[in-house]
Amino acid sequence: LQLFRMEEYVEMILHFTRLEESGTDFVFDAYDLDEMIRKTIRKYASVFVQKKIAICYDTVAAHVLTDEKWFCFVLEQVLSNALKYTNHGSVTIAMETPELLTIRDTGIGIAPEDVPRVFEKGYTGFNGRIHQKSTGCGLYMCKKVSRLLGCVLSVSSQVNKGTTVTINLPKSDFPVAK
Repeated sequence: LQLFRMEEYVEMILHFTRLEESGTDFVFDAYDLDEMIRKTIRKYASVFVQKKIAICYDTVAAHVLTDEKWFCFVLEQVLSNALKYTNHGSVTIAMETPELLTIRDTGIGIAPEDVPRVFEKGYTGFNGRIHQKSTGCGLYMCKKVSRLLGCVLSVSSQVNKGTTVTINLPKSDFPVAK
């Protein structure tokens, strides 16, 4: 698990460097949302098994106009946080509406005073200071990437009940060949 976390942090640094540069390497196309979600779940499968956390996910059968690499980065960061702060229970990934993807965990939750600041660069909040597992960069980068992808990212949470991250996907007003 420690080696996996180290690889994760190295990846985050590389993404951070790319994101902070003036240009981006976005390649927009219509991507299968299920495929991106499944790829992300597979990446974290060993963590789910090791921590005995259930994954609840039903096929969403949707396509999204996005950049696959950067959208998967957002999914990975959100799933990584869910697993980092969930010690028992589950993580649920679901489409609430055709444009609303949610990732909900049964973890320790976020203090109400920290929720408005979780997307600030470098902000770790109470959980990050107590558990010393936070860099304060992951959700900051997710928010920045989401904005560039045309998504709206939001967080709601209750202490000791869990956290829900909502990704409001861009409107899918384009034809998708299947």
